[in-house]
Amino acid sequence: MEALTLGPAGTYSHRAAKAVADEVSFAESKTGIVEAVASGEYDRGVVPVENSTEGSVTESLDAFADYEVAVVKELITPIRHALLAQGPEFDTVASHPQALAQCRDYLGENYPSATLEAVASTARGVERAREDPTIAAIGHPENAGDELRVVAEDIQDESSNATRFVVVAPASERSEAGSKTSFIVYPDVDYPGLLLELLEPFAERDINLTRVESRPSGERLGDYVFHIDIAAGLYEERTQEALAEIEAIAEEGWVRRLGSYDSETVLD
Repeated sequence: MEALTLGPAGTYSHRAAKAVADEVSFAESKTGIVEAVASGEYDRGVVPVENSTEGSVTESLDAFADYEVAVVKELITPIRHALLAQGPEFDTVASHPQALAQCRDYLGENYPSATLEAVASTARGVERAREDPTIAAIGHPENAGDELRVVAEDIQDESSNATRFVVVAPASERSEAGSKTSFIVYPDVDYPGLLLELLEPFAERDINLTRVESRPSGERLGDYVFHIDIAAGLYEERTQEALAEIEAIAEEGWVRRLGSYDSETVLD
């Protein structure tokens, strides 16, 4: 099976995709990945949706609202950032903006005069370090290869730092089996207590909400789409009952069931 994910080779997205696919191809945007799977061009896509320190990946969430796909697996990847360079002396640290943010304390304490350069991916930062001895990169230790040295390992500010990826498939492969479920709600109405009404059906049935996030609908100012994850499968009667209530509340809008799935931790 071939999966599409963010490139170039060596990104954390690439490492996650290798856990579910024999072949991995690369795209330049998260929206492009979701669109390619929705159109049938690829069987699988792997996109980041949340980091434990930097929060949600909004481009991925918006793409799920714009294209019909299914979520078939969750991949949790612990982040191990290393400082990679040709030598111990450098003027600039180049990496993805989130990686720079995740190592903010370390860099401020150890390299306060270094220029921080935001690039498209951690892998692109590594390429810059290979090209220029005055540039260091932040990436997985194994990205050093033969041309770079690992100046320091585990430089992320939070030891529990992890990124959550999801595997997307064509909408026809949506499953009701799994320990978690993701869905999107667009009520297309607005009144006091609306959000409470959307959450109560789950609380009443002892269903844990693992994530609730609002994103602008793009229709008008103050109008929102809600992304909700729960710790229950669509096959469960309590989930079906709760979603029936949600669909009644959102009868002027829509509810998109992305599907149920299980979670896997990718340590490589």
